[in-house]
Amino acid sequence: QVQLVESGGGLVQAGASLRLSCAASGDSLSNYHVGWYRKAPGKERTFVAAIRADGTDTYYADFAEGRFTISRDNAENTAYLQISSLEPEDAAVYSCATVSSTYYKGRHFEDPLLFDDWGQGTQVTVSS
Repeated sequence: QVQLVESGGGLVQAGASLRLSCAASGDSLSNYHVGWYRKAPGKERTFVAAIRADGTDTYYADFAEGRFTISRDNAENTAYLQISSLEPEDAAVYSCATVSSTYYKGRHFEDPLLFDDWGQGTQVTVSS
């Protein structure tokens, strides 16, 4: 089990960039694939991006291609989500989640039920 804490959210103007962080404790993040999800008010939680435990592959939702970049630094036990050219529609609570790389060998990360541990999330608000 791993504990996750997100940070880096805030109120920004449209067009700005943010880098969200997901700090892990309790275990080495290198043992886990990491996913980012977001949830806006009145909407379902939506997959944004995922990265494999060793960082070799990344996966993005269609809307995230081009403006979102997921990365990780296993030495720092932290994963990141860089968002550029923020739009008002990006406003949401962004959460990171992990699934053991020993348990899951697949290449699909869209289903939130796949993930075992979740952070509390960090709020991103975008003003137009």
